Amino acid sequence: MSHHARFLPVLLLALALGPVPASAANPLETMGQELLKSKTAAAPAATSAGAGLAESDIVSGLKEALQTAVSKSIKNLGQPGGFLDNAEVRIPVPEKLSTAAKGLRLAGQGELVDEFEASMNTAAEKAVPETADILGNSISQMSFEDANKILNGPSDAATQYFEKTSRADLKTRILPVVKEATDQAEVTASYKRMIEAAPGGAMLASGTSLDLDGYVADKALDGLFSVMASEEAAIRQNPAARTTDLLKKVFGQ
Repeated sequence: MSHHARFLPVLLLALALGPVPASAANPLETMGQELLKSKTAAAPAATSAGAGLAESDIVSGLKEALQTAVSKSIKNLGQPGGFLDNAEVRIPVPEKLSTAAKGLRLAGQGELVDEFEASMNTAAEKAVPETADILGNSISQMSFEDANKILNGPSDAATQYFEKTSRADLKTRILPVVKEATDQAEVTASYKRMIEAAPGGAMLASGTSLDLDGYVADKALDGLFSVMASEEAAIRQNPAARTTDLLKKVFGQ
């Protein structure tokens, strides 16, 4: 049989099988790729925070963290100067009165504006401690699903949860306290003195409808949630803020 005759069956077989993959030309490369595939398939997927812990540990750890954040936030804000001396949460003059406030400061009567702001912030400081019971109840009713979502959520996931589930109840709860506190702090009296001294104050007073109690309550809650978000982020990110073994166990994953 000639050389060409012997080669013809081989050629026909090669055409039937189709082109040979480039990787097949290098057995070592092929073996390496297969090994890599097998290791990738066997490797565990990226785990979420708290993975491997019992449900009870996750829920208890998160509740402990939230209670810590709530307690520290209320303690910091519910004391003299808690709002007034904190630039991040200090309650400013309502937007409707900002022009009048600027005019008074330019006229050298800024003390009237400061007095009004101080009275609102003092009222908020007295109202914030009233939120403890409602926030505590919200924490105690938290399910494993809620806890797991919060644990693996953004740094303010718990604060968002509180805002969603508790804000309306919190405002209802603190409004009577705010009203009493605004009376004690003479918020309305300070407001009237400021308006009366402002240029065009009489016209401004007659054309402006302000719910000062509602404004103070909303700003008090804004400040509370802002500080809570900072406390929550600290526990998540700063090992030194995890003050108990359970917090270290849950947030150290």
